[in-house]
Amino acid sequence: MCVTSIQGRAKRFARIGLSGLAIAVASALGTVGNAIAAETIVTKAPMAFLYEPSSGTILFSKAPDQTFAPGSLTKVMTAATVFRLLDEGELRLDQTCKVSEHAWRTGGAPSRRSTMFAAIKSEIAVEDLLKGLLVHNANDAAIVLAECVDGSEEAFAERMTALAREIGMENSRFANPTGFEEKPSVTTVQDQARLAEYILENHQDYYGLFSLPEFTWNKIFQRNKNPLLGEIRNLDGLGGGNDPNDGYSGLGSVDRNGRRVIAVVAGLTSDKHRLQTLKEVFTGAWEFYSIQTIFAAGHTVADGRVFGGTQSTVPLVSKSDVDVLLARGGNLDYRIRVVYKGPLKAPVKKGMPAGEIQVIGKEGTVYRAPLVTGAAVAQGTMIGRALDGLQELLFGWIG
Repeated sequence: MCVTSIQGRAKRFARIGLSGLAIAVASALGTVGNAIAAETIVTKAPMAFLYEPSSGTILFSKAPDQTFAPGSLTKVMTAATVFRLLDEGELRLDQTCKVSEHAWRTGGAPSRRSTMFAAIKSEIAVEDLLKGLLVHNANDAAIVLAECVDGSEEAFAERMTALAREIGMENSRFANPTGFEEKPSVTTVQDQARLAEYILENHQDYYGLFSLPEFTWNKIFQRNKNPLLGEIRNLDGLGGGNDPNDGYSGLGSVDRNGRRVIAVVAGLTSDKHRLQTLKEVFTGAWEFYSIQTIFAAGHTVADGRVFGGTQSTVPLVSKSDVDVLLARGGNLDYRIRVVYKGPLKAPVKKGMPAGEIQVIGKEGTVYRAPLVTGAAVAQGTMIGRALDGLQELLFGWIG
């Protein structure tokens, strides 16, 4: 394992399990001390998270792991679960699902809540149920999908929670597919950002459903009920929620000038307050941050130790430019750490995966990118290998 240091405010959600030797490496960015502190986002939202997925950078984080009840925002997780089943072939878009009396009475017209007005005992295609779910914010659609897949809301909620765990939503638990507060689900702003990233990375074919302007079902026309669409420039998904105890929450994604960011806010007192704070958080991505190249593609970031080779080290290089969103005009209070499995056993091929570079800031590990070997190292003589083995036995590999 090898370590380098920069300083900043970013974090990759991906978890890469690496073990081995840790080696301290020189600082890559160095203006500290008398530098003026960078401007940053200010928001009154109790919980907020701003994330740039292409570089894996956390731009802003406030109470990222504090749980809250998401209300109708739960339906984004419901949709993601259905997307996964579609991709795995367990569901088809043209497959029909029956509207049970429970779904009709609990989430349909009699419930006086958001509904697509699905008729009792009717058969509806999965594609139309998804449109009802994401355009009409329809509770009957959520329940019908759950019952179609697993026979009950409770069983489907277990599937939702299992998927959440799988994709790294460590602090989320789902009690139903609708977000009804009688059995509240819990999540965090960081988990919601991870969910949005998962959908954008894995289910682009279905992402457009979030921004459909309207949908007509059962001869009833309804416009998209996402309270964020059309209110924030370039926002093209995902949704909002409200809980009587935990307040208003919102999850959105904006693609502006070729850069996509994901923002989440929670704990707000009104839909107006939610919209205002989301606008502030999104605006901060362009006002306070810019992309900086820390290492160019092919640049040697660190030297990795080699066991039993003709050389004792091999350069570790970045496969592509290491681009990180950093605060404009502030001190570069970042550290770089390189982590690799080591020592690398000879022979070593050029270009083989060797570890990763990590950017460390005040909020922990904020960015990760892969490293590969920058040269080949042939296997050494028998005597050389024996000496390496003796060193490892007596002293271990210390960099």
